[in-house]
Amino acid sequence: MTSLIGEYDCKVDAKGRFMFPIDLKRQLELAFDKGFVINRNLHQKCLVLYPISEWEKLNKKLSKLNRLIKANDVFVRKFSGGATNTLPDSSGRILLPKSLSDYANIQSDIKVLGSNNVIEIWDKKVYEEFLSQDIDIEKLAIDVMGGLNFNLGEDE
Repeated sequence: MTSLIGEYDCKVDAKGRFMFPIDLKRQLELAFDKGFVINRNLHQKCLVLYPISEWEKLNKKLSKLNRLIKANDVFVRKFSGGATNTLPDSSGRILLPKSLSDYANIQSDIKVLGSNNVIEIWDKKVYEEFLSQDIDIEKLAIDVMGGLNFNLGEDE
């Protein structure tokens, strides 16, 4: 799958659905019709929409954890507890489960973001608050990516 990019303004209707952005649908190609798993983000008050193929890769790794170890068991339960399968309807809308919408404080206006291999869904005001945080992006870039060698070939 290609790396998903873009930031889109959408609205949630009275039934908790939003019209999936056409540009993201094009980026997903055939994966769009296969459906998604939607869940809470671990670090922010937003939702993550996993294309089924991405969820299956992640779930395969989770299934290797020894659930007899308490920390593993608690993590898997906390992480996957809210996960919900969702398919786009015939109009291309995605339903946001109420419990997950409540978790992310989603009202009417949302931001839908292509975020590499997943899609993030934010309440617009919560997203704007996140963006306005005073974060030293240069220091963060060094901390996160400083050890990577960008001169290596794609396969290395």
